[in-house]
Amino acid sequence: MTDPSEQMRDRFADMMEATRLTGAGRLAEATDLIQRSLGGLATPRDAPKAIEPPTLDLTAERVDDPPRAASWTQATAQPQASTRTESAPKSETTTKTEAGLAGPIPEKLRAAVDGVVRGLAPVLKGLAAKGLTPKGLAPQAPGFGFAKPQTPDRSVETAAGAGSVVTKSFAGPAGTREYRLFVPSRPQVPAALVVMLHGCNQTADDFAVGTGMNRLAERDGLFVAYPVQTGRANAQRCWNWFEPRDQGRETGEAAIIAGLTRAVMAGHAIDPSRVFIAGLSAGGAAAANIARAFPDLYAAVGVHSGLAASCARDVGSAMMAMQMGAPGPGGGAHVPTIVFHGEDDTTVSIRNADQVLAQAGAAALTPARERFDGDGRPYTRTRYADAAGRVLLEDWRVRGAGHAWSGGDRAGSFTDPQGPDASRAMLDFFAAHPKGL
Repeated sequence: MTDPSEQMRDRFADMMEATRLTGAGRLAEATDLIQRSLGGLATPRDAPKAIEPPTLDLTAERVDDPPRAASWTQATAQPQASTRTESAPKSETTTKTEAGLAGPIPEKLRAAVDGVVRGLAPVLKGLAAKGLTPKGLAPQAPGFGFAKPQTPDRSVETAAGAGSVVTKSFAGPAGTREYRLFVPSRPQVPAALVVMLHGCNQTADDFAVGTGMNRLAERDGLFVAYPVQTGRANAQRCWNWFEPRDQGRETGEAAIIAGLTRAVMAGHAIDPSRVFIAGLSAGGAAAANIARAFPDLYAAVGVHSGLAASCARDVGSAMMAMQMGAPGPGGGAHVPTIVFHGEDDTTVSIRNADQVLAQAGAAALTPARERFDGDGRPYTRTRYADAAGRVLLEDWRVRGAGHAWSGGDRAGSFTDPQGPDASRAMLDFFAAHPKGL
């Protein structure tokens, strides 16, 4: 029986090859390849390939140097020379496989497949710039949100300040995850709890350092939990925000994180009306999923460079959503939401910020927009209020920022110290939105 991961890699390769053929004007061949791939007929992987001049523009996202001395960590891989591979002559195996197809593809279906090919071309071209190759994700590839991070130059314990960081493990019916827990030296009684979900190829410690959340939590007397995604659950250590089993209430990672949250609440004097969740990129999308699945547990959610809850159902739709934006399902309870997104983010389209807001009920609220220009990056903050004047949504758009935590510490990965302080803004928003207010 074929390993599902091998099937997925084969399908990735087919999509990339179909995109190359489309770019070369060979639409009929691309359509046939898509037809075989969607029909479950594997494309031979051992045929020799000849090197041709490039057709895919493999340009990594570039971030200009900041205007002031405190440089920030670039969250992108170095540009690499691009190449493309020419399809080898069809082998005897391929000829036999094609001969076994049940007649010619109907014209309407062929037209639909042609549309898929044309639609996938710009999406996969953009993904190629993020490290997707016919063999899968390159070692420095972003996975679903990030390139490989640099190692922070200080420990999470230093970032904790006067508080302490302990490592714990949670096990429940849905699964097990380790987590770091920041415990303030003088916690409020009862205290607020913030659950922070890191991005792909990040670690909990790296994320704590980069966001500077522990330093702020020590000052405010609140707890911060950092669940740890494993390489076994996802090769790039992404939270599986695009998998249906990880989006709902009863199973998968959403249930694990909710159980972990309740374990922290049971072990410490946590105010149940002040429990919040936030994340970056894949972690931001996962946070949206979890807050939507557990509106009775989380009072508010922060989504930084993420996507709407349940906007994707598999890897393919996740890639489309990242590059083009995708709406999540409507209905359900609306949780107060704060959104951060860089206007120059080429990893997760800024259209996804619009979709997060729409899912959170922005259409029924009144927006008030403010623009800020100062020493750092200019940004726009839009607050959405209900008829009583209560602000239920905040939207921060940072001009010139890419896929990085705004206002973060350069000692962590994927941070932009030149942007407004997302950590401070999220804590302020959370403080104004306890459950039941």
